[in-house]
Amino acid sequence: MIREKALKGKSAYAIGNDLGVAENTAKKYMTQPEKKHGLKGRKKDSKLDSFKAYIDELLGQRIYNCVVLHERLQTRGYSGGMTILKEYVAPFRPPQKIPAVQRFETLPGKQAQMDWGIIQCIDEYGITHKAAGFIMIMGQSRAKYVEFTKRSDYYSLIRCMVNAFTYFGGIPETILTDNMKTVILGREAGKPIWNPKFEDFAVSMGFVPKVCRPRKPQTKGKVERLVYYVKDNFLPGRVFRDMADLNRQALEWCRKVDSKRHGTTGEIPLHALKQEPLRSLPPQEILSKYRWESRKVTTDGFISFDGVKYGVPWEYSGREVRVRLLHDHVEVYDGEVRISDHQVEQTSGKIIWLKGQYTGLTEKHGMALPIAFARQVSDKNVEQRPLSIYDEVMGVAANG
Repeated sequence: MIREKALKGKSAYAIGNDLGVAENTAKKYMTQPEKKHGLKGRKKDSKLDSFKAYIDELLGQRIYNCVVLHERLQTRGYSGGMTILKEYVAPFRPPQKIPAVQRFETLPGKQAQMDWGIIQCIDEYGITHKAAGFIMIMGQSRAKYVEFTKRSDYYSLIRCMVNAFTYFGGIPETILTDNMKTVILGREAGKPIWNPKFEDFAVSMGFVPKVCRPRKPQTKGKVERLVYYVKDNFLPGRVFRDMADLNRQALEWCRKVDSKRHGTTGEIPLHALKQEPLRSLPPQEILSKYRWESRKVTTDGFISFDGVKYGVPWEYSGREVRVRLLHDHVEVYDGEVRISDHQVEQTSGKIIWLKGQYTGLTEKHGMALPIAFARQVSDKNVEQRPLSIYDEVMGVAANG
């Protein structure tokens, strides 16, 4: 500090007053040359020094495994640790090898890729929940579709695919996915054994399903990268009310990012999508068919959907009904008749009652259908039959 003030032109007297030291002390350090720290510049010997020539020889043989190097050095008397060895070898180690893959660019309308990504959301109580994110991307235009669900089962997959086709305005020739059980049951002689329900769905929609090679996810790299992109760019800091609100925001985000020029293709995805010769959507009745699920009503008048029990009129206990998720409502139908409509409940395990769910149950003794009965009538209206007929029915011989 004395030297710094002296360099600014201050006198020894002024420096002494500023720092609270004697004037002579200030003069001493103003004129005394700066001494180098006693330890500065000293090089500490390393236990590795005498072995470096041998290490260089082993590195020249492309031996970079430090465990192997350490074992060989120990045979020559090395008593040092592994850390200094790793620090010495690190600059010589070649970069990690990543297998090269061929880049594929599909023709317009030829292919879309799809996948699931698991995300985490925190509810208003601070509890973390997992959800599934369905993601589909068009191979040529790079147009995107994202939808979040509570499940990643067959029905959720089909519903999301129908929604994606509707969003894109058509169906590509092929859909490439990984080896998920909802799509493929296994392989025989290297060929996929399709899930029969998914195979029927593909026929109804008019696309050809394809799966990537096992343990080779890079063959569907476009959607793999998009999964990470959604997790890193859409989700962080996102605030939403419920799953329906989150999905509305997801579509807004898709339209926003697809309105910008794509870094790889140089095209604007939404503009390029219009040029893709997609196959026409099937009739609405076919699309609607795949938005429904079947459920059996429990004896106490509930159906289970997405981990939540929703009430229906007790008269439907034990019967099969149709259920669909429409926006943020769960609708239950008997044929074409809607029997209940509930706001979606996001918390699994909840029970949602229906107003008037048990009306009339006591009066009808819990029996929804009329009880079968026999009717007694007067003798003159009863058909007269010989007793031998009853004997034959009971297996009694005619001769008694």
